[in-house]
Amino acid sequence: MKNITLSADERLIEAARAKARASNRTLNDEFRDWLAEYAARDGIADRAVHVMEHVAQYAATDGRRFTRDEMNDR
Repeated sequence: MKNITLSADERLIEAARAKARASNRTLNDEFRDWLAEYAARDGIADRAVHVMEHVAQYAATDGRRFTRDEMNDR
């Protein structure tokens, strides 16, 4: 694992440490989780777009608008 140095306001760091401690975690644990989530965001969005495009192939309405009754019909 690689070490990095970050700069932030002292009060912010202490508040973050207190919040992490309240969850029985360290600030490093919280940062690692945040970093993994941050790095994965683009991939998640890309997968969501792909799923929506895939679903659209089967849910095409050709511009037809459904009535409220049709949308609520089960």
